[in-house]
Amino acid sequence: MFVAGAAHEETMLKLQNIILEMIAKGDSLANISTRLCIEAEMLIPDAICSVLTIDGAGIIHPLAGPSLPSRYSAALDGIEPGPSAGSCGTAVYLRSEVTVTDIETDSRWADYKHLALPLGLRACWSSPILDATGEAVGTFAFYYRECRGPTELEREIVRQCVHLCAIALEREQRMEAHQQRALTDALTGLPNRAAFNAALGSLDCGVPGDWALLVIDLDNLKVANDTFGHHAGDCLLTIAGERIAKAVAPNASFRIGGDEFAAVIQSAVSSTDLDRTAEQILAALAEPAECGAHVIVPRATIGGAALSFGDRVAERVRQNADFALYHAKETGRGGYVRYWPGLGTNITRRLGDIRDVDAALREHRIDAYYQPVVRLDTREIVGLEALCRMRIGDRVISAADFQEATKDVHVAVAMTARMIELVAADVRAWLDMGIAFQHVGINISSADMHGGRLDRLLADAFEKEGVPLKHVVLEVTETVYMGAGDRIVQRAVEALRAKGLRVALDDFGTGYASLTHLLTVPVDILKIDKSFIARLAPGDAGMAIVEGLIQIAGKLEMRVIAEGIETEEQVRELISAGCLLGQGYLFSEAVDRTATTALLLGDNQTPAGTRGTGDGSAYSTARKMSR
Repeated sequence: MFVAGAAHEETMLKLQNIILEMIAKGDSLANISTRLCIEAEMLIPDAICSVLTIDGAGIIHPLAGPSLPSRYSAALDGIEPGPSAGSCGTAVYLRSEVTVTDIETDSRWADYKHLALPLGLRACWSSPILDATGEAVGTFAFYYRECRGPTELEREIVRQCVHLCAIALEREQRMEAHQQRALTDALTGLPNRAAFNAALGSLDCGVPGDWALLVIDLDNLKVANDTFGHHAGDCLLTIAGERIAKAVAPNASFRIGGDEFAAVIQSAVSSTDLDRTAEQILAALAEPAECGAHVIVPRATIGGAALSFGDRVAERVRQNADFALYHAKETGRGGYVRYWPGLGTNITRRLGDIRDVDAALREHRIDAYYQPVVRLDTREIVGLEALCRMRIGDRVISAADFQEATKDVHVAVAMTARMIELVAADVRAWLDMGIAFQHVGINISSADMHGGRLDRLLADAFEKEGVPLKHVVLEVTETVYMGAGDRIVQRAVEALRAKGLRVALDDFGTGYASLTHLLTVPVDILKIDKSFIARLAPGDAGMAIVEGLIQIAGKLEMRVIAEGIETEEQVRELISAGCLLGQGYLFSEAVDRTATTALLLGDNQTPAGTRGTGDGSAYSTARKMSR
């Protein structure tokens, strides 16, 4: 095809626009190069187009060649540039175009003509793609089925194509550099937690024993920081990272936290003898390190776990390695523990949870999410339940996944203190928005009641924010409230109610479930457990129990909230039984404060207007209707 004059310029402009638009839209380099080859071949029908790239080590790799057999392109992968490396390899070597008009007789093709000639390829003209510094980053080539060189028209087309390739490759390099920075720890130069998470996500969990994981914690970073300063601590981290990487090579190592490293062990030798690999790390770290004017001996504790039968996801192996690390710290720092099935007991999981929650508390990764309590007849929001969530990277973990940690008194009290502080601030913000806020439920544990500080904690937090305690509902489970005839908890609740707080008996029906307790315990709200709600249906025994509870609560002037509502049928049954308040996924799951604010602004029962304090009128109405 011969294109001349204005038509030729228009064709060139069209080609340029097509490729630049693909680059601007972020299309992949392979797609851009393939489209460029196709467009070039349409302009020169008797030419076959190819694009190769050069990696950081100077090795050639095929990028695009839509009209070339895949086996031919594959044969070019890994070729080193040189003076006799075909047209493309030589063009890279010389950083100038190379025209071979007869592949069969040209010495530069001596080692490669057996690949090209059987395909009918007789000539090849290759132009290097140079970056801003003049280094070759790729080639753009035309193959011909006859012995000839390029025409002037072809030269002009290729100049455009080489320029477009250079733009696309430069953009790819910038993206790779940006991604590399995002995945690299700035201090040690090792891949960071994001890279570690990505590496775990790409692992195949189909073959037990195929890979393993080591988690390494430096034991003396804090001491180094406190004693010699943060420069010494940074030096310690850098040296430790270098030694760990060298000890586990060729396996990948990562810095995944302040003083925590990890290694993904995939090589057959290392994964077969994981204990030996861990010992190599400890031995490498044990050598004294010079950090400025100070000599520090890095000390570390290691936990390890191998992919085992039943480990369907890599996250399970990571968790096992963390358990092993925690156990190693508990039994004696400075050593190595490999995970075994017995280590995954509730106690061990609790220890792991305690560690995670303790770290989350220190790092302010414990947050409050809220699930609305609604009037079932109007779907208007009349209250909220504050639920504890823990952030780990991009994940948000519900309290059910770390409930073992709450069995530790110190963790439980610290979590409640954090939640009270967050809730008080959130309620203040909602009141300042003019939302006629009514109440928020806060879950409390036995540890909170026994500590003797709960009333002071609540008063301080809510007084600081200028929020009356009448907005607070303490949610206590039956197990906590009536465990072992514990009068301490009951007296604590009575004292809190005297200060204006209301108390809800949470998850009723899962603990002691004795109706006689309702006659003696000071409770304002009864929350019927979702296990009863799930069975709601005409004629079902669960329906009879729920109806009975609603009637009894009404006579005792207790408000009733049904938990775990998931279907409209359940709503109809509850309303027919006289229950007017509920919460559950049908209305909303627990959401963060931003989403909660949107819900309150859109669905709050009392219209926003003045700086409200809420009078609980909707609650009172619901109580009367439920009676």
